[in-house]
Amino acid sequence: MKHLKTAIALAAMVSGTAVYAQDDFSAQLKARQGQFRIMAINLGILGSMAKGETEYSAEAAQAAADTLVAVSMIQQGPMWPEGSNDMAIDGTRAQTTIWEQNDDFLSKWSDFGTAAQAVQASAGNGQEALGPLLGQIGGTCKACHDTHRAPAN
Repeated sequence: MKHLKTAIALAAMVSGTAVYAQDDFSAQLKARQGQFRIMAINLGILGSMAKGETEYSAEAAQAAADTLVAVSMIQQGPMWPEGSNDMAIDGTRAQTTIWEQNDDFLSKWSDFGTAAQAVQASAGNGQEALGPLLGQIGGTCKACHDTHRAPAN
């Protein structure tokens, strides 16, 4: 009887692992897309101020920059399980290079964080400071997209 219980427990663990391995990654996909939406909203706030489309507000600029830094500090590993790429699931443009060149991917994420910190340090110093800083942070986004994001259809 003891061996039967052990066999049943082992079968449950193995089948549970198989279910996990076939996961649709919907939670991870929503999480990483959510972080990019947060980034886009806050970059939009800063960009609108930099262009003079909305009135510059040191408080709003600082809050947007603080949010970008906060997002840059999110641990990326759990949101990018291998197999959650554009060839394996719908709804993502993540390319397999994210896992094949993971050090490069994480380095580009770190570059975004460094640029976000530069925006954070100067966002409250006036509209004139925003443009060059947004150019830098946009460059980090582009560098990652050029390597690790599939083009839009």
